[in-house]
Amino acid sequence: MLGLIATNTVAQGDTREVGLDAMAADGFIITRAIQSRSWPASSANLEYAAVWGTLASVYEAAPRVADDIPVRRVSTLLEPAGRVEGNPIRLAENQGIAFIGCYVLGMGFTLEPELAQKWIDADPRNAEVLFPYLNGEDLNSRPDSSASRWVINFGDRSEQEATTYPLPYARLRDTVKEWRQGRGIASYRELWWQFGANRVGLQKAIADLPDVLVIARVSKTVMPVRVPTGQVASEQLVVFTSASHGDQAVLSSSLHQLWAITYGSGMRNDPRYTPSDVFETFARPATTSRLESVGRILDSDRREMMQRRNLGLTSLYNMMNDPDVASNGDTDVARLRDVHVELDDAVLDAYGWSDIDLQRGFHVFRQMRRWTVGPAARTEILDRLLEENHNRVERQ
Repeated sequence: MLGLIATNTVAQGDTREVGLDAMAADGFIITRAIQSRSWPASSANLEYAAVWGTLASVYEAAPRVADDIPVRRVSTLLEPAGRVEGNPIRLAENQGIAFIGCYVLGMGFTLEPELAQKWIDADPRNAEVLFPYLNGEDLNSRPDSSASRWVINFGDRSEQEATTYPLPYARLRDTVKEWRQGRGIASYRELWWQFGANRVGLQKAIADLPDVLVIARVSKTVMPVRVPTGQVASEQLVVFTSASHGDQAVLSSSLHQLWAITYGSGMRNDPRYTPSDVFETFARPATTSRLESVGRILDSDRREMMQRRNLGLTSLYNMMNDPDVASNGDTDVARLRDVHVELDDAVLDAYGWSDIDLQRGFHVFRQMRRWTVGPAARTEILDRLLEENHNRVERQ
């Protein structure tokens, strides 16, 4: 028998693939696991995982335990294994759609909106290189999900071109240049007036779109939001190059949320959305008129609630996921729950899986209590999504 203890990332993403997955492929059988718990001492703020297992044969009837619950088998995710084995594989159909936002690299690039407007008033050409700068905190905490700061973005302009914008160029020369000169990567030093990573592919993909869907990379809500283009998304965001309300419905569903929490990574107890492991492996259904309709309803109703009540996305969903907030006591929460019921039903219908009983209620998954689908439905949904992923890979 072998027992090991590690941080909870041992069961997540690439760390799982090179560790526990490789061990399981060589015949290691997990008999007991703790997926994630707080370290039992105040001196360390971290989440740990524990794994027990063997290379010996294990009787089918032998007890196996995941987080103190008897189960039939334990997966390398350190939770009860479903009927479908294996890991999801990236799908060609999902390539070039989800991008991590721009890596600015230098605090001097950002500025307050008032200063940006002052510079534009002084020289209207500055509007060509000044943009709202949206990050994850703004997206999830501001009622209109708008940017609280602006950013200087010279794109791929040469330094000579950048000097034709005196005020923005001078700011970067005085606040960023020296710091970037000390960076180890040559492009950071030599192109100090440009972003560390400008995501040219992303910019081209959304150039003709009026708005896009974005999701915070680290967030308990795991919920996309529709925002206008013409602004810079930070590396704290994932941008989907789609303006479809049908895509918004699918990406807002419990099915996508479960997939993201299961196959993404985490920062302490907050899910981390990793496009390569989550979106690129997620087998989306074909868009239907029902999905388009419920996506529009979710977007408009939720936007109205947030602005009327001065609530950010996280605060609104904290209320929806709070069992102490009764539907008969808060009409907005009741409405939001109803919309998500209709949304999940529409997504199941698009897959042809309307036979699944979602058992909606307040349930705990990965140490987070949500108003979501029940444990049995969760297992069946994840099994079918993984099965669909494998089927699509075979057809690629």
